[in-house]
Amino acid sequence: MSDREELRNLETIPVGSLGLIPMASCLALGEMIDKYLVRWRTTRENEHKNSLAFKGYMRDSYLLKSKVPRFGSGEAKGEILESVRGYDLYLLVDVANYAMTYSLCGHENHMSPDDHFQDLKRIIAAVGGKARRITVIMPFLYESRQHKRTARESLDCAIALQELVSMGVDNIITFDAHDPRVQNAIPLSGFETVQPTYQFIKGLLHNVSDLTIDAEHMMIISPDEGGMSRAIYMANVLGIDMGMFYKRRDYTRIENGRNPIVAHEFLGSSVEGKDCIVIDDMISSGESVLEVAAELKKRKANRVFICATFGLFTGGLERFDVACRDGLIAKVLTTNLIYQTPELLAKDYYINCDMSKYIAYIIDTLNHDASISDLLNPSDRIQAILQKYRNGELENQ
Repeated sequence: MSDREELRNLETIPVGSLGLIPMASCLALGEMIDKYLVRWRTTRENEHKNSLAFKGYMRDSYLLKSKVPRFGSGEAKGEILESVRGYDLYLLVDVANYAMTYSLCGHENHMSPDDHFQDLKRIIAAVGGKARRITVIMPFLYESRQHKRTARESLDCAIALQELVSMGVDNIITFDAHDPRVQNAIPLSGFETVQPTYQFIKGLLHNVSDLTIDAEHMMIISPDEGGMSRAIYMANVLGIDMGMFYKRRDYTRIENGRNPIVAHEFLGSSVEGKDCIVIDDMISSGESVLEVAAELKKRKANRVFICATFGLFTGGLERFDVACRDGLIAKVLTTNLIYQTPELLAKDYYINCDMSKYIAYIIDTLNHDASISDLLNPSDRIQAILQKYRNGELENQ
């Protein structure tokens, strides 16, 4: 795609000078986003480009230097190494990046989501209210799995969102929140949860050349009732059927803090001979999606593709290697919104869905105070790429 085709027509005055502060956990993604922004703003033709309101509009980089040094005790402080007065700031953080470490009394500690969230707050505190607007882009929403109260327990996600807002954060952008209703905790502040459906479809079409996308040959599968909405959307834009598994649990026992799953029951039409796309918000250990894949194969499904926004792989990759070798799964697709191990990137069954360009579009548009509605609903772009695929115009990666 040429620069001319990918440029958005943004004629409004920017809210303020654009500044990106990717936390160390999200530095690689931040640098990729920055390259897109630099290229677009150098190319964009705007008659007001040289006016005072557009001061600093074209720069070699929009990344602002910051650091979070730690004391020997493990405590830390946030530092921003250049002025942010009047800036429209975008802070990026990956709370799931467990590969980062720090020294604690001579011991090497791996950073937990708690550590990353605390570091984010330190940088917000370092801004000191000088920025014009602060937007936090937190792809994996901190504590999003603790989004509701069922007994005497903490509501961590709601508390975290309220903390950010109380510190002066204007907008929070996340991806595929476990339950979007957590935004009820901050009803007067900006909160967007973005779906990577287009990137999944694009990744699949670029890497698998013999897909037949119609109701006779393909089906979308939700692995549980909680993920129905994303499966329904994907099925509707592709014009195919969907099915759903629900987890039958034993409510008389508790294992590892939850009621154990007895069986996966399937609701939907026959999957026999069809390619199945299993779509979920995250792969944690992977046990659940692999059980779903096995159930689909028992029902004589053709190929099984697994799409998940976040690939945590907390139980390692060995079970996925075995599943691929045994023919249970064909491909696994996750995004680069969170840390990916070199081992994962090297797997031949893995498809990496890059989100940097999409985030750059969102940042560029928001900086101009323009609507991002078309970015949040990518059905037109999905139809365009499907047409290219059917016409044989897509290059395989």
